[in-house]
Amino acid sequence: MLQPKLISVKPEENYMLLLVYKTSERKLFDVKPYIKGSWYGMLKDKDYFNSVRLLEDGTGIEWNDGQDIAPHELYDNSIKR
Repeated sequence: MLQPKLISVKPEENYMLLLVYKTSERKLFDVKPYIKGSWYGMLKDKDYFNSVRLLEDGTGIEWNDGQDIAPHELYDNSIKR
């Protein structure tokens, strides 16, 4: 099953993302396990991390330099809030 479309993403404390889906589900996703290496390590910078944005079609998220996390990982590996 495909995950529902995202309607918003909001950076939270401790490298968490609040994801709100079209189904009204609100989920928290922990980005900390992804923050390693030179590519995703850029997310350690709080200002950069906070620049996360929703893809125009609501299928995912990304940062300015192209870092992203697969939509199914966001949905399946987050906890309800």
